[in-house]
Amino acid sequence: MKLSRAALGLLLLAPSVVQAVEPISLGLALAGVLTGYIYPRLYCLFAECCGQKRSLSREALQKDLDNKLFGQHLAKKIILNAVFGFINNPKPKKPLTLSLHGWTGTGKNFVSKIIAENIYEGGLNSDYVHLFVATLHFPHASNITLYKDQLQLWIRGNVSACARSIFIFDEMDKMHAGLIDAIKPFLDYYDLVDGVSYQKAIFIFLSNAGAERITDVALDFWRSGKQREDIKLKDIEHALSVSVFNNKNSGFWHSSLIDRNLIDYFVPFLPLEYKHLKMCIRVEMQSRGYDIDEDIVSRVAEEMTFFPKEERVFSDKGCKTVFTKLDYYYDD
Repeated sequence: MKLSRAALGLLLLAPSVVQAVEPISLGLALAGVLTGYIYPRLYCLFAECCGQKRSLSREALQKDLDNKLFGQHLAKKIILNAVFGFINNPKPKKPLTLSLHGWTGTGKNFVSKIIAENIYEGGLNSDYVHLFVATLHFPHASNITLYKDQLQLWIRGNVSACARSIFIFDEMDKMHAGLIDAIKPFLDYYDLVDGVSYQKAIFIFLSNAGAERITDVALDFWRSGKQREDIKLKDIEHALSVSVFNNKNSGFWHSSLIDRNLIDYFVPFLPLEYKHLKMCIRVEMQSRGYDIDEDIVSRVAEEMTFFPKEERVFSDKGCKTVFTKLDYYYDD
């Protein structure tokens, strides 16, 4: 049960304590309790705290990725090793910076949610996890200078309050070119920037840019009769970074973040096949408390559209709409 700061303060200041302090001291004590300064350990039993020692379990992260993310062997391996290694490094030299690329519905947003939930109990709702959506928070190209100033202030303020802050930037392919370069100093190999260390922060970028290149590689493997699991990161990563860097419709177009090698991993999300859609549908059925009905699973999967037109190998919307299509069969 989470208590409000005021309720928590009154709870901690028991009558025996209140009687023992003078009026002025009582005011200072109450203020201290409400902000968690006087009894931080007790306070953090009831409220989320940045400094809480919540260890990241490699096994729990692995289980979440295995049970909730399908068809993404590269993303699973990268995310597991990168996040676990970073969190357990007491003195990282720079923030962890991940750039997730792929078509809609392949699992990018889902992975950012899994990462947040494994680091903070509140997940995406945590006070220390911050989501920016390009079309919502930075809609007008004419305001790009203002956005840069606001973004720097927001990140600086939140990292000052919590070094282990997580920042997620969605729709990077729709962000105005040049805007994201405003945060370049925070991602670089600096111990301090204006007195603040950003080395324990995590930055995650989500984008559809580069999806065509990822699809080309996956399709080449399929046409050659190779298993998609045989695709290695080296088969995609360099071409993906170059594609994103040169994409004029991407927020990373000629970005200094790429030019200065400040992105730790370009994480490719492969287009999903028919069998992966069925996995998504089964998990959704279970989450709703339904028994697995393979007939319905097949019917929902077959309603999806696939590309290329001739081979019909990959779902053009991934798993994004299978959940709403499932509603049709359970409309009672």
